[in-house]
Amino acid sequence: MTDPVRILVVDDNEDILSTFYEFFSSMGYTVKTAVDGFVALKLLRDKANSFDALITDLVMPNISGVGLISIVKKEYPDIKIIAITGYGDKPGALASEAEADMVLFKPIDLFKIEAKVAELLNLESRT
Repeated sequence: MTDPVRILVVDDNEDILSTFYEFFSSMGYTVKTAVDGFVALKLLRDKANSFDALITDLVMPNISGVGLISIVKKEYPDIKIIAITGYGDKPGALASEAEADMVLFKPIDLFKIEAKVAELLNLESRT
């Protein structure tokens, strides 16, 4: 049996975090959440954690999603990153520059995100 895929979801909206947590957990993923980039970096740097994928909002307090993506790509180049934005093309372009593996625009269908995670990690989609 293979280890569960570990996902870190970062968003400053608690409702979105809980929705993502419930959805991905129900699909068999191991999920951790963070309310901003600062908390996400603490989780990433904790040696007990290792993540296969990062799903992050772009517009957040403390460390923005773009800043987080830049740091993660340097420190953890193997983690696949999906950036999510509800603010149009400008943050999306910045996320692409920061080398997010994929940029998606809100509102987002959770099954579509799960399929994209599976695609990035070369897994069979669970949906």
